[in-house]
Amino acid sequence: MAKRCLVSGKGVQTGNNVSKSNRKTRRRFMPNLQDVAIYSEILGQQINMRITSHGLRTIEKNGGLDLYLLNTPVSKLTAESKKLRERIAGAKAKKGL
Repeated sequence: MAKRCLVSGKGVQTGNNVSKSNRKTRRRFMPNLQDVAIYSEILGQQINMRITSHGLRTIEKNGGLDLYLLNTPVSKLTAESKKLRERIAGAKAKKGL
């Protein structure tokens, strides 16, 4: 499974461990990924996602998953988020909201 956030697109970064003697060894900085189930009001179901804690705070700040995906420009979304956005937009149009 990829170490990448479905919302923000954050992934693994690389860098160096630097010792006191200034030796450098390569290391990886992992994103803080969480497996969460977020409720979509328009779809009426929970959606299991693997997102970072930063992405989760962003969703909550924007008023939930539906509002976040519908109000965020498409160019800033990941491929999986774009597919989910299309599902939500289609369900919203079908319900006539």
